[in-house]
Amino acid sequence: MRLLSAASTLLALVVCASAQYFSQGWQPGQPVARDAHPTGTVDINPASAPTSEGDGSSRFDFTSLLTSGPVGFLAGKMGVNMTEKLQQAKAEEDIWDPRIPLITDSNYEEIVVNEPLSPEEEKDRVWFIIISVSKGGKNAFSMKADEHFDNAYNQSIIEGDLSNVRWGRIDYLNVTYITTKWSIWQAPYLVVLTDRGQTLRFYKANSVRLDPTTIREFLRNEGWREGEPWGGPFAPGGRWEYILHYFALSAKWVYEFLIMFPKWVLMIASAGIANLVMKYMHTAAGTGKPQANAKKPAPIAPSSPVTTTVIPNKANPTSPKSRTKQRKNAIK
Repeated sequence: MRLLSAASTLLALVVCASAQYFSQGWQPGQPVARDAHPTGTVDINPASAPTSEGDGSSRFDFTSLLTSGPVGFLAGKMGVNMTEKLQQAKAEEDIWDPRIPLITDSNYEEIVVNEPLSPEEEKDRVWFIIISVSKGGKNAFSMKADEHFDNAYNQSIIEGDLSNVRWGRIDYLNVTYITTKWSIWQAPYLVVLTDRGQTLRFYKANSVRLDPTTIREFLRNEGWREGEPWGGPFAPGGRWEYILHYFALSAKWVYEFLIMFPKWVLMIASAGIANLVMKYMHTAAGTGKPQANAKKPAPIAPSSPVTTTVIPNKANPTSPKSRTKQRKNAIK
């Protein structure tokens, strides 16, 4: 034990003697030594977020949730192809040029009516708007008009002309207040809007020639000035304009209420209402019950056949002699 303790003490002394942190101390005239702080770079890059690729993310994919599982099964039983519907919705998102602003009921006042302009710009400002129904996918003419409209806009951007013209688009199927206030009940339509929406000129798309060159010439030469603007009591500034205003607001509220429900709920409700209306129309006049059937007359029993009998005349029987005379006379 003593030998072990002595060896341990000797080893400790050797280690202390060879340590580098033992110095001779500061001497006069020697600059003060300062320990250099280690420098290093701090990695400020956040930890990389886990990628969305993997088996876990696909389980919560909204598309797969609609196309598979109980939702897809119920939709298939009802005759709805969810995959086709989702593909159609995705295709409709890219149907229009995103550079052309989409005018809605909520942003019309901000974009068109209250557009910040100088007095000179306000005098020359022209809005060229197309009212389209291409999102429904069933109006080929509207889709063609949209194509020419977008091409004309693209050419005007390349050429750099028509600086006073702003282009816009209205989705007829999703806008209620504007189209109702303008008394537009079908689409597609072209609208030339000036004076912050107080002067309107409408052109039915199927009654004018549509191609990019013609559209640009029409705007550059201000051919729209040759047509009379919309006038009358219901037009902007007319004495009955407020009637269309409140009617359009009512239609907008009804539309916003109905879109809260799925389409299949609206179909069932409309079918039920139609059934009640048809039943009411087919009831007897004045009563809620159909008239009772008239009583049929009782059948008449057939009469028995009448038999006739010949009764010989026994009072005056003919004798054989008289019969012979009659025969002779008949021969003569």
